[in-house]
Amino acid sequence: MESPQVVVVGAAGMDIKGRPKKPLVPGTSNPGGIRISVGGVGRNIAENLARLGVRTTLLSAVGNDEWGQRILECTAVGGVDVSQVLINPEHHSAAYLAVLNETGERSISIDDMDIMASVTPQYIYARRRFIKEADMVVMDANLSPQAIRSLISLARKYEVRVCADPTSAILAQRLLPHLPDLYMITPDASEAEALCQTRLSSRSMAISAAKQLVALGVNIAIITLAEKGLCYATSAVSGYIPAIRTEVVDRTGAGDALTAGVVFGLLNDFSVDEAMRLGVSAATLTLQCKETVCPDLSLERLYDQLVI
Repeated sequence: MESPQVVVVGAAGMDIKGRPKKPLVPGTSNPGGIRISVGGVGRNIAENLARLGVRTTLLSAVGNDEWGQRILECTAVGGVDVSQVLINPEHHSAAYLAVLNETGERSISIDDMDIMASVTPQYIYARRRFIKEADMVVMDANLSPQAIRSLISLARKYEVRVCADPTSAILAQRLLPHLPDLYMITPDASEAEALCQTRLSSRSMAISAAKQLVALGVNIAIITLAEKGLCYATSAVSGYIPAIRTEVVDRTGAGDALTAGVVFGLLNDFSVDEAMRLGVSAATLTLQCKETVCPDLSLERLYDQLVI
């Protein structure tokens, strides 16, 4: 029996992260460290899945530049099929710039994702065979509204489940028209607030928001709460999974790892609750790692980290 197959459609870029040694002082230069690594929400999810043994194909776009080459090489080394990634010489590769505080939490960030306009409905349609053969499609909201509509339409035609990462509070709005067609959605608190038009100031409110997303048509809604864990809901159950206590090296990419861990669990017929725990385990391993995707992520390490 072949292992499950996933198509991930979303951003692939470079992450530039600066972290000061002491509390940030605005308006001046702050001594600290700067790291550059391969990132992008969709790409991160794809690499995490591949490192967990899932056959994963990435649909995305990079520039015909050094960064684009590095993105393709690093993603392929992680086990992802990058043969369908578009190389567009008219755009530079995507980039994400984050300034962290001294504890590793994001202070401010800027993303340059103009190249994602290259992932058009025509590009997606030309690769419909990959979607037809997939057990699941995972997308991020860096896609244009037209591309999202085209992708979801094809997935519906081929009866393939679609999971969506809202990516940011601003981009989350692009998913609102498609909630009834989503199998799973994984917003953080700010993204859930944008989707549900309500403030989330407690765990019970997060569970209520997850239930609201299910009422709007989503099968599984997960709201991540950073160091507080996650809340989730389906039409049958709802619950809360606490975070695993750990030293935080870098928070970037933890949410992407969580999504991948949950998807892995669902593809392998774990219960929803067990899939959530796998997701929390994957996020914890990523928090302990300097890279956006933990390079030694594996199924064995996932189980070792797991707290039942």
